[in-house]
Amino acid sequence: MLKSFEHVGMTVSDMDRTVEFYCGLLGLRLHLRKMMADGSEVAFLDAGGGMLEIVAPAGGAARAVDVPDDTAGLRHLTFLFENVAETFARLERTGVEIKERPRLAVNVEVLHKVAFLRDPDGIQIELAEKR
Repeated sequence: MLKSFEHVGMTVSDMDRTVEFYCGLLGLRLHLRKMMADGSEVAFLDAGGGMLEIVAPAGGAARAVDVPDDTAGLRHLTFLFENVAETFARLERTGVEIKERPRLAVNVEVLHKVAFLRDPDGIQIELAEKR
């Protein structure tokens, strides 16, 4: 029987920069960070309802590319906030890369407002708000 969502994993180019983005700017909490035997670094960030596992290979990583509409893959990571407009404005002031400004959600049965931006490696992040 399913208990909950546990985590999603992703590769990043710079662990310090990524932890600062997700914890310092988005509010996730660092659960674990450690160096692996192969020289890569791994961290688990608690998002409140599951975790984000980030791996920084010893040799770095190239910038993420968007998944084309006709290709299977993860399209974005979504984080729920009390107020998308306020969160977006705060993040915009820090200079994060903007993809789409706050608007009403297309899937109003699930979400009220959304906005999209990119993390330091170009991974799409959705900011979401429920009614």
